[in-house]
Amino acid sequence: MNKNRVSILGLMSGTSLDGIDLAYVTFQKGKYQNFEMVFAETIPYPEKWREILQNALHFEAEKLKALSVSYGDYLGDEINRFVKKYHINNIDFIASHGHTILHQPEKGITLQIGDGQTIANKTQQKVVCDFRTQDVALGGQGAPLVPIGDELLFAEYDYCMNLGGFANISSNENGRRIAFDICPVNVVLNFYAKKLGFYYDANGDIAKNGTFDEALFHQLNGLAYYKKNSPKSLGIEWVKETIFPILETSNATPETILRTFSDHIAWQIANVISEGKKVLCTGGGTYNQYILQKISSFKKCESVIPDKNLIEFKEALIFAFLGLLRVDNQINCLSSVTGAKKNHSSGELFYPNL
Repeated sequence: MNKNRVSILGLMSGTSLDGIDLAYVTFQKGKYQNFEMVFAETIPYPEKWREILQNALHFEAEKLKALSVSYGDYLGDEINRFVKKYHINNIDFIASHGHTILHQPEKGITLQIGDGQTIANKTQQKVVCDFRTQDVALGGQGAPLVPIGDELLFAEYDYCMNLGGFANISSNENGRRIAFDICPVNVVLNFYAKKLGFYYDANGDIAKNGTFDEALFHQLNGLAYYKKNSPKSLGIEWVKETIFPILETSNATPETILRTFSDHIAWQIANVISEGKKVLCTGGGTYNQYILQKISSFKKCESVIPDKNLIEFKEALIFAFLGLLRVDNQINCLSSVTGAKKNHSSGELFYPNL
């Protein structure tokens, strides 16, 4: 056991429902930027869990409590399988994002399922989870949470951008970390790709060959959210209440929607990036060559595409880091990012019942 390093298993489940990202990471104590992602894997959701998580927004309170426990049990099983597969014999703790069911910070509501006590009992490991609730209670957006990792682990980039279910971005402006959700990405693109029999639009090829709907493009860009100043964040309910109705009433084909919405994504991203800056791009959407090329056509910037592990598992890595900061009682939530009343150390700790 290396006493100069901390070993953490980070878990992330995104709104695009691709699956659970697991990353076994070690950090050097006192020099967090010296980290190593030792093992990482995405566990695709079985169709049963995909359907449950898609519909959970409509569950009653008691059913959600039961779901949080059963989902925690499922996560525990997958963690144990991962640990066995990679012969991992040293874990200081597990840091779990959980799965977001409801996020309405303006109403003081955020809910991530995946009961921490259940995971702790199942894995016999200390667990840190529920990173958002405290921030919302302090008047913040509870999101995005990744920017503290951008600030401390990836400071050499002008922007850190993640293209997942949503696009979010962070940057340091005048000594303060600023971050926000830009727009929906895969949560919309995957929905329409599935109408054509695909889980996602590989490389953006469907969009590239689709028809551009200018009126729909302008309608999307005119949404009030895009005019708001940060801090601001998006949730799946906003997409269901605002985006999907616009797309459905347009009567456009899935191919046209994929093309037009991809252009919309690129336009919104280009609007928040300054000319000539260096952008670290991560998340599954980074593989969408059409969107990246479109961003460059709207705004000249240097898009840095890192190695596969960082593209796919940066969020799991940073939730491991958030857990480390929480265990050490260090700030892991920035008020400049979320709009909370103060910087704070967020996350609940759970210990296994022996």
